[in-house]
Amino acid sequence: MVTKRLIPCLDVRDGRTVKGIQFEGLRDAGDPVALAARYAREGADELVFLDITATHQRRQPLTALVRAVARELDIPFTVGGGIASVAAVEELLLSGADKVGVNSAALARPALLDELARRFGAQCVVVAVDARLVAGQWQVMTRAGTQATGREALAWCREAAARGAGEILLTSMTHDGTKAGFALDLTRAVSEGVPVPVIASGGAGQAADFTAVFAEGRADAALAASIFHFGDTSLPVLKDYLHRAGVPVRR
Repeated sequence: MVTKRLIPCLDVRDGRTVKGIQFEGLRDAGDPVALAARYAREGADELVFLDITATHQRRQPLTALVRAVARELDIPFTVGGGIASVAAVEELLLSGADKVGVNSAALARPALLDELARRFGAQCVVVAVDARLVAGQWQVMTRAGTQATGREALAWCREAAARGAGEILLTSMTHDGTKAGFALDLTRAVSEGVPVPVIASGGAGQAADFTAVFAEGRADAALAASIFHFGDTSLPVLKDYLHRAGVPVRR
């Protein structure tokens, strides 16, 4: 049985970790370097670092901070935010990232995914998909969730995988930060509809939400922020719960 992964996420703005609800009302959650070290000690399977203002500011993630975080880790490390070129990816990989998360740039120019997969291999390419439920359909959003694209989420995930994405990081903006549980219908549709692993994101509030997203949502991994940053639970406690529930996790 394939082991399910638990992935804390660091949303970073101005050098600090922040978290809000549905991408708004951000509050400080701490120093990203200290949080990275803590999550590595506690048994995180991977870590995701998203520079949430990089796209708006038309720049790539802050490489000095990426290096500082990478020094604390002995687990796979994904970096995203403002990545729009082969050169940007190369710099981040040289700074300590193992994988890169691409979102807005891939939507604007899907051929970027083909280029990155050819140059670095699909295992390095994570496509981040921010989806919002609009009139009963999951629509893809861009530019940190501020602009609608007119694309349907499953269709874009399929195209991304066909172009070389090695993983899909699927975030429900409708559920993000609400702690009301993951978007199980969306997650299951994408998990069953693409041939690559799917990381579910948005809505984790309690341990049972993870059991549900693995069993009902068919996710390969689950990403969360608030419940770890603000002490609702810890990785050791959550992994113990999932193990007792019969979910295969690394302990």
